[in-house]
Amino acid sequence: MGACSRLSPRSAHTGLSRAFWVERPCHSAAPAVVAKLSPSKVLPFEAIPRNGHNAWVNLYQFWRTNGFQNFHHVMDKNFQNLGPIYRETVGSHDSVNVFLPQDAAQLFQTEGIFPRRMGIDSWLAHRTLRNHKCGVFLLNGEEWRSDRLILNKEVISPAGTRKFLPFLNTVAEDFVAFMHRQVRKNTRGSLTVDLYHDLFRFTLEASSYALYGERLGLLEESPRPESQEFIGAVEIMLQSTLPLLFVPPGVMRWVNNRLWQDHLKSWDTIFNHADKCIQNIYQEFCLGKPRKYSGIMAELLVQAELPLDSIKANITELTAGGVDTTAMPLLFTLFELARNQQVQTAIRGEIKEAQAQGSRELSKVLNAMPLLKGAIKETLRLYPVGITIQRYPVRDVVLQNYCVPAGTLCQVGLYSMGRSPEVFPDPEQYKPTRWLGKEDNSFKALAFGFGSRQCIGRRLAEAEMMLFLMHILRNFKIDTVSKADIRTIYGFILMPEKPPRLTFRPIE
Repeated sequence: MGACSRLSPRSAHTGLSRAFWVERPCHSAAPAVVAKLSPSKVLPFEAIPRNGHNAWVNLYQFWRTNGFQNFHHVMDKNFQNLGPIYRETVGSHDSVNVFLPQDAAQLFQTEGIFPRRMGIDSWLAHRTLRNHKCGVFLLNGEEWRSDRLILNKEVISPAGTRKFLPFLNTVAEDFVAFMHRQVRKNTRGSLTVDLYHDLFRFTLEASSYALYGERLGLLEESPRPESQEFIGAVEIMLQSTLPLLFVPPGVMRWVNNRLWQDHLKSWDTIFNHADKCIQNIYQEFCLGKPRKYSGIMAELLVQAELPLDSIKANITELTAGGVDTTAMPLLFTLFELARNQQVQTAIRGEIKEAQAQGSRELSKVLNAMPLLKGAIKETLRLYPVGITIQRYPVRDVVLQNYCVPAGTLCQVGLYSMGRSPEVFPDPEQYKPTRWLGKEDNSFKALAFGFGSRQCIGRRLAEAEMMLFLMHILRNFKIDTVSKADIRTIYGFILMPEKPPRLTFRPIE
């Protein structure tokens, strides 16, 4: 037992805290950083500064002031007022919040071999009602670990990534063709547009192609009705998840049964889509067609290391998570490149140089573009998809000289970390080159998490973004009229309050 195991803070409940995964804003003062005490003066858990003491009054204040939509700003303000560590109690949610990289490193050292993340009650309730298995996003413990080790080979390993890169590249090329068609419809020879919905369609098309080996046709002028139904289901699932984060499904069925039924129906449509894809793959096998790479799900089926229902569960979770986590960073990256023309020009030059090397292997082309990789990291520093990373340490841990008992929900505030001058010099500036130097960037690029529980779709998302930007910047110059910072809101993912309008001009 650790030095503070005698302390028993109320264990964090799953009902509210996952609302604090995603968000980050554009303009706020840097969190205060106070000097650490010497190791001989470790303080008890109860001494951690608190943001209010009445859990239900705090919850009421959040609802009254629309605090959930602005939680990234609220958390940042709390760090300013309370210092680099504070304890938050909202309703049944009880957590310790930090934002400095060294504290993230401490949590990594104490996460154990089964790192825990909280589930989403509404998603879990759907799986229970429909008798579906859960995937690695919702699982914990040994079941999570066994599934994860099998999935790693096809989803996140270098060898697995190389196999689906051509699928992502094809969709990126098709999106460029789609943009050229839109430009030709405009007599000015350019296109000024809000790309919010188009990027959503691109990311769903690309990730679905890599996962299922089938095109949805979302970039066509008239997408198929079943494809429209599928993308509509994903949108409804994401939209309905937000209010369900704060109200248990059992209560929501009485408060707003229509919302709950819409949520269930959207997940049913997503699972039905997976069923159809599995049937199509089996049909190809039965017909004796020549074996070729047909996407991640087909590889998992052929390997037969996971039960069929586990494959379906994991693929559907990857489908749900592979849209928002890519579309929004792409939108923010395009905006930052539009208002930082020198960076845009430098990356375009790097792309031309990488492609001039003549390599046909996409992985080598991508590895030859470190500035483009740095631009994506820089975007995720300023606009992380999730505002926090959450861990339950398996043993007592000292954070900022406070003893935090094992099993306490601890959150690393990514928004506050990315905006802090104590962590990043000139944090308000968009400087992709900050990731190319020799300075220590350990535990500073955490948008996809850390350790063995980092995002399973990380390589899929990174490759998708790099290939998209590579083709877009090779074909278009991007500009924007408004250079002002984008205000962001929390809607289960970090998103712009008002999407920017961008101008695309073809490069002759």
